[in-house]
Amino acid sequence: MDKIEIPDEDLVPLDSVATGLVGLRTMIVNVFAVAGDDGWVLIDAGLNGSAGRIKRWAKDHFGDAPPNAILLTHAHFDHVGALDELVESWGVPVYVHPEELPYVTGLRSYPEPDPSVGGGLMARMASLYPRKPIDLQGLVSELPAAGVVPHLSDWQWIHTPGHTAGHVSFFRRADHALIVGDAFCTTKQESFLAVAAQTPELHGPPAYFTTDWDAARESVERLAALQPAFIAPGHGLPLAGYDAALALSALAERFDEVARPSDGRYVRNPVR
Repeated sequence: MDKIEIPDEDLVPLDSVATGLVGLRTMIVNVFAVAGDDGWVLIDAGLNGSAGRIKRWAKDHFGDAPPNAILLTHAHFDHVGALDELVESWGVPVYVHPEELPYVTGLRSYPEPDPSVGGGLMARMASLYPRKPIDLQGLVSELPAAGVVPHLSDWQWIHTPGHTAGHVSFFRRADHALIVGDAFCTTKQESFLAVAAQTPELHGPPAYFTTDWDAARESVERLAALQPAFIAPGHGLPLAGYDAALALSALAERFDEVARPSDGRYVRNPVR
């Protein structure tokens, strides 16, 4: 698959993505924290084994105050790995899109990944990645309707399916800050070398776990129309500036050319 390069000057550090928005890379995936109305919230929960690191990072930014809630863009293993330990430690509620609930309440495993798409070691290893659900019944709730984000009155959630059926992104209209989860990446997530180097370039969602490519394209188009000024991805470095917004528009326009695989398990037979 092709790529859309990003100028180095549009990269921003994870510890200062936008006003009140900070991030932490946990090996191959990012988590983010957002200062809110009366505290802060955590978005996504990284890899298994990263809970201690996340808690220390959070303490550096917010002191001893736990988050008011944990919000999930989706529930793949690399976004919920530390979730059970963080919930036990902090005693806070978790919110997900209704279509992600089965994967965090023990009811349903994700569809099988497709190691044949995208090329690279990360893709070829996909059959080894966990896809069984976690079980937080009684501790997890649906995100409120109409895009309302708990404890973040100036943000909205946006349904961005494709990578998963219940994937969401978060947008702050005041400054056009956008947290995208895995709706798209700023690194080639299928490649181990690209993940290690964190070369700044726009790609579609991680191909090996994406199960509806038409929906994925429509989600990228929806996000590009927002003209984000700050982009906080689940994989890769955050971006900011006019060039980053232009690159996202280019990705949306050329999605089938540069992001959608030519063949694969879900390319012609999406899971819906």
